[in-house]
Amino acid sequence: MTKYDVRFKINLVEQYLSGSNGYRGLVSAYGIEHSQLRRWVASYQLHGLSGLEKKHRFYNAEFKLKVLQHIAREGLSDRHAAALYDIRSTGSIGKWRREYDKGGLVALTPRRKGRPMKPPTPPSKSEASDETRMQKALLEELAYLRAENAYLKKLKALSEAERSGSAGEKAQVLQGLRPDYPLGLLLRAAGLSRSTFYYHVKAMSTQDKYAAIKSKIRMLYERHQGRYGYRRITAALRQAGEMINHKSVQRLMQQLGLQSLVRPKKYRSYRGAVGRIAPNLLERQFQAERPNQKWVTDVTEFHVNGQKLYLSPVMDLYNGEIIAWHTERRPVFRLVSSMLQKAFSRLKLSEKPLLHSDQGWQYQQTMYRKLLHEHAVVQSMSRKGNCLDNAAMESFFGTLKSEFFYLNHFESIEQLQTGIRQYIHYYNHERIRTKLKGLSPVQYRNQALLI
Repeated sequence: MTKYDVRFKINLVEQYLSGSNGYRGLVSAYGIEHSQLRRWVASYQLHGLSGLEKKHRFYNAEFKLKVLQHIAREGLSDRHAAALYDIRSTGSIGKWRREYDKGGLVALTPRRKGRPMKPPTPPSKSEASDETRMQKALLEELAYLRAENAYLKKLKALSEAERSGSAGEKAQVLQGLRPDYPLGLLLRAAGLSRSTFYYHVKAMSTQDKYAAIKSKIRMLYERHQGRYGYRRITAALRQAGEMINHKSVQRLMQQLGLQSLVRPKKYRSYRGAVGRIAPNLLERQFQAERPNQKWVTDVTEFHVNGQKLYLSPVMDLYNGEIIAWHTERRPVFRLVSSMLQKAFSRLKLSEKPLLHSDQGWQYQQTMYRKLLHEHAVVQSMSRKGNCLDNAAMESFFGTLKSEFFYLNHFESIEQLQTGIRQYIHYYNHERIRTKLKGLSPVQYRNQALLI
């Protein structure tokens, strides 16, 4: 091993502490080991110039044991402990640990160099018994420190996970450490009585009566990708035959850490003015007695990587079903006309729905009004600047973006179009609504047809 004088060490340490060079630069420039330079810096910071000078020190058994106990208690590394106690060879600590594990405190006693001395006279029985008692006490103390160190590490992990560290959680930690440490030492480190420990162990072994319900709640939550809150999950459970109160579902979801990812929608009020093209015949009467009686439509846009996609859907107010929709990359009239053709194909000869929209330019076109007239569809328009006159469609757009668009990342417009098609199918066939007695729009329409 190359030996370095004190001036060389001070020069490198001062360069590092002054900030003129870092570990990597110094190691590369002077060809020394990274760990050796770190040890010089730590020794200088803790012990000053004396920490860099040559040193020949005699370490007795008590000092070695003190170092090992400190490492076990504080969880220090051998390198950190060597710098703290000004021990020049980090490998010495590992050697001491192996000697202690093999032979106890006696093995830490340094041996004299040279020829062996004449065997001393054997100690008296009283002296031997005192030494045995001291060794036993030291071993017991070291075992306790090891158990305490393991317990504190587990308890620290609990605090970092924002747990309260209650008696039940302490008992859980101790139960995990029992295979490696005596229970008495663990109870002493945790400050827990034996009866309290066994009480909580028994409570942990008791089966959770809500385990099956929790499993179903988590399955529903993951199936709907976090879109369901406790009300919809309650409706889904009741639909599956589980009679459970919504407050119980809310409490169990809180225990599981589950919460709807959909943000609440804000109310904004503005009356606006009636348009000149068509009156507001809907007048916010968003209920319909039968399918294809009242329709609403609107256009919304999406932005993906500097590109836009426009969506134009038609909703049937009878069950909130999206009966037709079309997308385009530009806000052209084909966006609306194609959607209308799809919607008209669902009409029977006797059905003449009312179609409500806002005052967008598409809905004021002569061609749009002509298409409605040809199919005996009555036109209705919101008042100017009043989105609440078309609240049903605005609500769908808010749900679509909250439950789908904002929760996903899209690389291209094509990927977004595929996702919209999948979500609208999910919205119509699977997503239950509390206003529809816990059924999806398609389920509600099919149920009505059977009556």
